[in-house]
Amino acid sequence: MRVLTLALISCVALSACKKVEDTPAAVAAPEMTVPALSEATMKDVTKELSLDSYEGRSPGSPGEVKTVAYLTEKFKAAGLEPGNNGSWTQDVPLVEITAKNVSALSVADKAGKAISFAYGSEYVIGSYRETPQTKVDMSEMVFVGHGIVAPEKGWNDYAGVDVKGKTVVVMVNDPDFDSKDLTGEFGGKAMTYYGRWTYKYEEAARQGAAAVLIIHDEAPAAYGWNVVNSSWTGTQFLAQSKDGGASQTAANGWIQKSVAKEIFAAAGQDLDKQMAAAKVKGFNAVPLNLTASLSFDNDITRKASKNVIGVLKGAKRPDEHVLYTAHWDHLGRCTPVAGDDICNGAIDNATGTAALVALAEGHKKAGAPDRSIVFLAVTAEESGLLGSKYYAENPVFPLSQTVGGVNMDAFSLAGPAKNLTVIGMGKSELDGYLGAAAKAEGRTPEMEPTPEKGFYYRSDHFSFAKLGVPMVYFEGGDDLITGGKAAAKAAADDYEKNRYHAPADEYDEKWDWSGVMADLKLYYRVGRMLAMTDAWPNWNKGDEFRAIRDKSRSGK
Repeated sequence: MRVLTLALISCVALSACKKVEDTPAAVAAPEMTVPALSEATMKDVTKELSLDSYEGRSPGSPGEVKTVAYLTEKFKAAGLEPGNNGSWTQDVPLVEITAKNVSALSVADKAGKAISFAYGSEYVIGSYRETPQTKVDMSEMVFVGHGIVAPEKGWNDYAGVDVKGKTVVVMVNDPDFDSKDLTGEFGGKAMTYYGRWTYKYEEAARQGAAAVLIIHDEAPAAYGWNVVNSSWTGTQFLAQSKDGGASQTAANGWIQKSVAKEIFAAAGQDLDKQMAAAKVKGFNAVPLNLTASLSFDNDITRKASKNVIGVLKGAKRPDEHVLYTAHWDHLGRCTPVAGDDICNGAIDNATGTAALVALAEGHKKAGAPDRSIVFLAVTAEESGLLGSKYYAENPVFPLSQTVGGVNMDAFSLAGPAKNLTVIGMGKSELDGYLGAAAKAEGRTPEMEPTPEKGFYYRSDHFSFAKLGVPMVYFEGGDDLITGGKAAAKAAADDYEKNRYHAPADEYDEKWDWSGVMADLKLYYRVGRMLAMTDAWPNWNKGDEFRAIRDKSRSGK
């Protein structure tokens, strides 16, 4: 087979790139012909998984049982073999916690004057502790800015303040979120893990806080309150822990920015001024001289959800593995809109799950690859990447023998694009393989236009990346063949506003699948190239994940 020598893709702007000398000059990747990939499979699987009878594919629900059975059937029909020692599934132990009888949030001053905020419309709350009742009673409130402790940056929002047993109020995203480029203490406008809501809760727990309330600000959060409301109310799923969540804060939640303004005014503080001050290194936490009270009951169930795993065995190096991942779950029953309480998740992520099946069919049709290809449909992504995290920490196929992979999450139905959007561009040598795939299809890879939204930390590739496995994650581009960037932005804005994590994310018979099928070819090419080479792509020099990959591959 002829081998192409590929120069790495140039970045969109020098300020957004690693230095050229810090990245490999070229990688080698094999050429191939893409077999016919089935649009009918994409349509049929997407439509089936987003039927109301699947109840939104919530982990642990009757909808999961239907989903797992259906995917097992489709993987088998595609010609795959069971991927877990003769089984099609891997058990993922979860805890299901449903908050009930949730009180209003009561905020009182020292004189006892209180203001109250309604659950759902003004604040949301839940617990990571396996306890039948959660009660936060007259807990002192402290504003801790972004809630970040980053010793390597000399940044500590908790310096000089004891928050044990208190309720901390924190900002979402990073201090330099509103930067115009990617330069700054925390990567400029590109979100780091310090900016994610998961980190805010983790750090508050390490500090001993009783509760955390994140201020919802739509631009730095990257989604509206409707997404917060649908995602943080109802049943929540957690990974089972040895201490039953005792090391976590008692309560984690969000408040509307308007609520925060009212709370700060009651404390004699100006929210906007304090949020501006929190962007500067050396910020000192601000006691609000107010107390927070709230309570709710918890229905707790321990159960095992399932990852679904199929494998196409390699002909020459079957013990070396290439991954395709997509999450099969969605939110299940959620906040009703016009009487509809099923979040069907047609785009997010029935489309990505359908792609696993269509790609399995395509790779089988092309014949056995040199390396084995693993098709992994993971659970509980919407609950914090729990299925992929469990697999990465308990891999069926050793991570040291996992070459790399591709993650697929929510295909664009806006139509074919001239470019493609790469999440985390410049991090690994997989950029070279993606560049070759894009060139073959006449498309241009470009860095994500909104790195401030933290998409790199919001899908299943991250579970593997942080344990060293190079994973590429890309999406349909933002420059459509018909309508250009304006049409792409309008489609993306409409989806985020009206369908993302909402009951309206339903299958539509009128969808144009031409863009999806064009993207599917790219996913096929990258996976097939990885499966037909003997190279071991690594993270680029200086990347935070390179050291763990080097250690894994060395066997030390």
